Amino acid sequence: MAIPDFQSIMLPLLKLAGDGEMHDINDATEKLAKEFQLTDEEIARLIPSGQQRFVNRIGWAKTYLKKAELLTYPKRGFFQITDRG
Repeated sequence: MAIPDFQSIMLPLLKLAGDGEMHDINDATEKLAKEFQLTDEEIARLIPSGQQRFVNRIGWAKTYLKKAELLTYPKRGFFQITDRG
């Protein structure tokens, strides 16, 4: 499977956060990679800045969910669903 775009990651990310708990972004990345059935090679692909493409797209999904006030960042490296989410 190809690496999903950030829009395709938004709903699974929001569902992952749906339990109301704080989630570590690294754990969420692993869970989402399994959900999208990504290979190790796909996960390791880099963008020109050197960041992993999949991690970058998760970051954009988080950013847009935060702007929509559906997610919050209670502390560095963690995210949590809001009441609105």
